[in-house]
Amino acid sequence: MEQFNNDDLEYVVDYDYYYMAGYDDEEYPLSENEPQMNNDFDSPDSDFEDDFETSKPKTDTSALEARKGKDIQGIPWERLNFTRDKYRETRLKQYKNFENLSRPREELGKECLQVERGKTFYDFQFNTRLVKSTIVHFQLRNLLWATSKHDAYLMQNYSVMHWSSLLRRGKEVLNVAKPIVPTLNRPGLLPQSLSRVQISTMTVKENLLVAGGFQGELICKFLNQPGVAFCTKVTTDENAITNAVDVFRNQNGSLRVMTANNDAQVRVFDAENFALLNLFSFNWSVNNTSVSPDGKLLAVLGDSSECLMADAQSGKVIGNLKGHLDYSFSSAWHPDGRILATGNQDTTCRLWDIRNPSKSLAVLKGRMGAVRALKFSSSGRFMAMAEPADFVHIFDAETGYVHGQEIDLFGEIGGISFSPDSEALFVGVSDRTYGSLLEFNRRHYNQYLDSIF
Repeated sequence: MEQFNNDDLEYVVDYDYYYMAGYDDEEYPLSENEPQMNNDFDSPDSDFEDDFETSKPKTDTSALEARKGKDIQGIPWERLNFTRDKYRETRLKQYKNFENLSRPREELGKECLQVERGKTFYDFQFNTRLVKSTIVHFQLRNLLWATSKHDAYLMQNYSVMHWSSLLRRGKEVLNVAKPIVPTLNRPGLLPQSLSRVQISTMTVKENLLVAGGFQGELICKFLNQPGVAFCTKVTTDENAITNAVDVFRNQNGSLRVMTANNDAQVRVFDAENFALLNLFSFNWSVNNTSVSPDGKLLAVLGDSSECLMADAQSGKVIGNLKGHLDYSFSSAWHPDGRILATGNQDTTCRLWDIRNPSKSLAVLKGRMGAVRALKFSSSGRFMAMAEPADFVHIFDAETGYVHGQEIDLFGEIGGISFSPDSEALFVGVSDRTYGSLLEFNRRHYNQYLDSIF
């Protein structure tokens, strides 16, 4: 993945400043063209300013308010010098997608499915600015996870925050600015104290919160226990950033933690005592990994246009998936274990049938930029795809992905997550003024059923 000097790094954001003609010559950060540094402990600069106090609930937006015409993010378009439509038009024209590999892409559009995007599978429910996503590295956007339709966890500066949509309240569950001393102490275990960790990626599954840091850190915390169970630096390599973490069950049903690092290594830990079980080496930095639902296959993506398929037990490469034009940063397995989705900086998501991996099953394209995050709903009915900014797409897998919903917002996207029951979709937005957490609820046509729950 992209390298840059981060000795004094607090928060990396990706700005491409330019002047918008006719808009009072204000500068608008609209793209992920270059990694920059922001030492203000805040989210990326906003394109908009308002006089709201973001610490007060009045900045939130409900579904009722949205139906009455309020912008779901609370942006006061009526007070600005341009309309939402005009601003969207300019964003689409001016946005520059970040590339590591410059290759001809003229033929790419011909491969992509023609998607009918006017569907509504998930309705806007609530937006809060009491919590907001913070992004450390502009290419990594797995910083939001939902554990129920009412509970979401996200990174905000040096804190992992829990948001309760029932209580409409945020709570800090982990502070990584302070010294972290692991509570688990067993023979042969090599934990170490950490402090001021810049969280680059995270996951929350099976009552376990796992976070990876910019200097190769790994932090594991059980949600129902105080303190941090285990933390360490998995590598001392200078190029050490932890690009992805995952919690999965192997073929025998045992819980495991996996890390993918810029040192081209994939590590597997026991999720009970956090002993290192396996170390797999590859030829390039590993940006993302995902294990198939049956625990047999491992998808390995990174600084290569190819996606490797490996045996999850041994790490032995058994095949590769060819078709992308740039580096990949996201992947997701359909719950049936037959379809793998891969997201790439070439602005596409490719779907692969692992029974016939010689060619991608389908190609889906975004509107502006790279595909930075992918998630399937637990039902397998829907797949969500997030671009670096402004757009989240939901595809109906049952119709062959040709029916889609487009969620149109403004701001860098820190992460997306379906709730385990597929009833809610959360979107984290990183922005100085309008950073927030958006919640969407599954649309049901028998609305009276909702009153039962």
